Amino acid sequence: MSDLAGVRIGIDLGGTKIAAIAIDRDGRTLAELRRASPQGDYEATLVALVRTVEQLEAETGCGGARVGIGMPGSIAPRSGRVQNANSTWLNGRPLAADLERRLGPRVRFANDANCFALSEATDGAAADDTRVLGVILGTGCGSGIIVARQIMDGPRGIGGEWGHNPLPWPSAEEWPGPRCWCGRLGCMEAWVSGPALAADHALCTGAVLDAAQIAQRADAGDAAARASLDRHADRLARGLAAVVNVVDPDVIVLGGGLSKLAHLYDQLPHLMAPHIFGEDAHVRVVPPRWGDASGVRGAAWLWPSGP
Repeated sequence: MSDLAGVRIGIDLGGTKIAAIAIDRDGRTLAELRRASPQGDYEATLVALVRTVEQLEAETGCGGARVGIGMPGSIAPRSGRVQNANSTWLNGRPLAADLERRLGPRVRFANDANCFALSEATDGAAADDTRVLGVILGTGCGSGIIVARQIMDGPRGIGGEWGHNPLPWPSAEEWPGPRCWCGRLGCMEAWVSGPALAADHALCTGAVLDAAQIAQRADAGDAAARASLDRHADRLARGLAAVVNVVDPDVIVLGGGLSKLAHLYDQLPHLMAPHIFGEDAHVRVVPPRWGDASGVRGAAWLWPSGP
């Protein structure tokens, strides 16, 4: 039997979908749902979030449940407004205050990559590790840093914003790099996200394929597709090595759609090693335990277990 007093709701507010889950204090799933995200409509986003909470509360019979929301970007601590979201209609909006008016003071927010990392550090692939770097590679690119199951963030609310740092040790051909949605050139997101892999493959081959199709062709022996995956892995390794040199994690957990690329777990430790400034240059890189559900579970874990 689940203890309804310990129910918490986690919501992953994505650019195309809203995924949500209700879990008990032991992490067991009580209910879950998914709906499309309103595109470009802030007010409709608020309505969708409130309805999501209400529906899960009705299904679990637990009104007033604590709610965690994983979101693109973050809530700027000084202004209370959304910053750095690639769902750009959220930027500059008082999302936290607006939801508190509708749901009361029972909502916590964190960057979606932080939620992913918290999930895997709490009861996932890195549950036995102290220092965890969780990296999301999907339509975007981000990371979360967890130490002793606590999100490492600071006064600007931008801890782990790895995707908007430049590609380290670029070659002449990689400089200055493709333009990122944030306006800068050469961001990691513009090199190693799913769309970035597809764009690089199209530039080099003229073939318009998504990341999954490139991987399929590489597995079938397509040399050009394999070369695209190798370039991507090399760039990803350089970017991760730069973070390892600062954070020194016990383990890196990959999430997002590109975490399904099995070759990354074999290649990345070896590709990272020459760039790591330490005698022990080996870093474990592992897939997530919870897969696509990690974001919503991590959002729920923004509230500690207990009544």
